[in-house]
Amino acid sequence: MSEGMGGLPEGWVWARLGDLGEWFGGGTPSKKEPDYWEGGDVPWLSPKDMKSERLADVQDRITERAVNESSVRMVPRNSVAIVVRSGVLEHSVPVASVPFATTLNQDMKAVVAYSGVLPEWIAWALRRYERKILGECRKAGTTVASLSTPALMDMRVPVPPFAEQHRIVEALEEQLSRLDAAEAQLSSVIRRSAGLEKKWLNILAVGRSMRRSGTEDLDSLEESKTGRFDEGNLIELPHGWKWRRASAVCEQIVSGSTPKAHLMSPGSGDVPFLKVYNISQGGFVDFSVDPTFVGVETHEGLLKRSRVLPGDVLTNIVGPPLGKTAMVPDVYPEWNINQAIVSFRAGPDLTPRWLTLVLSSPYILGMLKRTSKATAGQFNIAVSTCRDLPIPCPPIDEQEKLNEAAEQWLTLSENVRGAVANSRIRATELRTALLGRAFVGGLVPQDPADEPAATLLARIAAEREAAKPVRKAAKRAARPRKATAAAVATKAAPAPTPAPATSVQQELFDQ
Repeated sequence: MSEGMGGLPEGWVWARLGDLGEWFGGGTPSKKEPDYWEGGDVPWLSPKDMKSERLADVQDRITERAVNESSVRMVPRNSVAIVVRSGVLEHSVPVASVPFATTLNQDMKAVVAYSGVLPEWIAWALRRYERKILGECRKAGTTVASLSTPALMDMRVPVPPFAEQHRIVEALEEQLSRLDAAEAQLSSVIRRSAGLEKKWLNILAVGRSMRRSGTEDLDSLEESKTGRFDEGNLIELPHGWKWRRASAVCEQIVSGSTPKAHLMSPGSGDVPFLKVYNISQGGFVDFSVDPTFVGVETHEGLLKRSRVLPGDVLTNIVGPPLGKTAMVPDVYPEWNINQAIVSFRAGPDLTPRWLTLVLSSPYILGMLKRTSKATAGQFNIAVSTCRDLPIPCPPIDEQEKLNEAAEQWLTLSENVRGAVANSRIRATELRTALLGRAFVGGLVPQDPADEPAATLLARIAAEREAAKPVRKAAKRAARPRKATAAAVATKAAPAPTPAPATSVQQELFDQ
């Protein structure tokens, strides 16, 4: 690959995005006009539709009247759409190919490529230079993140010969389709792993793994448990197990409280103060997230009731989400919790690890969630309900065996998640590398017989110039010459009427 101007291969050029196609903006027809919206069949594309690289449809439609009477314009099929105003622009730039004609809302732009430029090339260029767009085109100081249209139009991207655009796009999409398929498989692994983890937690929590093969589907257990905690609704446990109220097998069950802001210190202090976001979805306490502390006096005085110790089991009772569960670690000798968390302290008939397993199982947690009350968009579980919660209690030695089985299974699940996370990182790196190679001419070989891109863009520019309407120059009125003294005198004394030349004229003249 020989390099031409600007480090590009021979036949390539840098070009402004604004010179590669016709750009369209959008608008929103008045919501006060029902005739603009009701029964409409014209697609109206907005940022919420930008969920894939190639769109199949949009959520909203408008009427032909809205197109004719409002600021929206029809964008021809096979355009490339980009979000130019949205909070998502804080971290990414959604881009999608649009195979159908559409209109746009005011937060979108779309480009229809000129003849000789593939729309797919523009789409991949926008994705390839996403970081550059965010760095150079994003407006500063706006309430909602947005892109500057002039800056976007002026941004330069490499353009290869038209034939090479075809070869690169074909090779790029073939490779990326394989990568997409691999990522889909990774997502499937995660879903299956999560489903199996929930199933095994259910099986372990009700003791079925000790009596049966463990292959039965326990989803029906949740469906069969309705209403409050009535003994008649509880499933039968294995021999030697008992259902017992949490208040009977726990030394204490308390919720926390939140002191005034001036009593809490971010970053460092005496006693760590846990909030809901410190309970990880993975089942552990993550105190690296916005750590907050309270003083010893506050901990032992105002917040004395909500003191927790290592080994206590925490579950959040305000959500969504509800029921994140974790055991308090021994990093600090004592902790404190806010009002959205309830703490269970295991008594002599329970091990803390068993109590954690039970409160993490979908079956037990499902019973608790069904008692929640919705208030102002939040779900709340009463502490009294937590105290009334039935807990399956096997003998201590059996709890230990089940704890070990759960530990092995959860470790395996964690290893699977870690492997998938690493594979996803690698997939992202491969995607970036493929796009990088494609836009420096390293993905497919060049063909010297291809028409250079400079010639192509010059022809596009000439065609655009020729298509412009010819403006007729306005005729300028002759500027009056400076009047002479003779002309002024002539104007002041007009020439006498000529004498009549015929008898008829003479007669009229005499009158």
